[in-house]
Amino acid sequence: MSWSDFYRRRDALDAVLRAAAGDPAAPLAFDRDLFATEDELLLALHYRWMQQLTGRLGAALEDSDDRVETVARTWRALAAEQPVLRAVLDAHLTSTEAIEREQRMLALTAGLAELSEPAAEIARVGAAFANLVRTRPGVVAGRHRRLAKSA
Repeated sequence: MSWSDFYRRRDALDAVLRAAAGDPAAPLAFDRDLFATEDELLLALHYRWMQQLTGRLGAALEDSDDRVETVARTWRALAAEQPVLRAVLDAHLTSTEAIEREQRMLALTAGLAELSEPAAEIARVGAAFANLVRTRPGVVAGRHRRLAKSA
């Protein structure tokens, strides 16, 4: 991919998010010369989300004593800063592979699972953790020690 292609794709993703700001659940309008399918577009948007999240997590975890709380706080902060991106992904992303990749990353980064565990189990723990992070912000703090066993 040339730099020109990179910038065209970046600008196209930005345009999709601007257009989706009013209703992130509405059908997405996008440049089909750059993205052949909506799934391809959504994977590019998810890649953008994951790049930002992993970068922020790397920095946040350097000075952290509580990995679970740091991961939760970082995820929430990014979702607050990128509400349209998160809402579009929540409304449209159906790639089980991409969703489970994010769930596994959350579980492993928070220290709720180990790489030696089956991928499906790691994703299950990550899904439970992500659900808590999204819906019950006060619950994660102090209760994460039981999350992996009760998820």
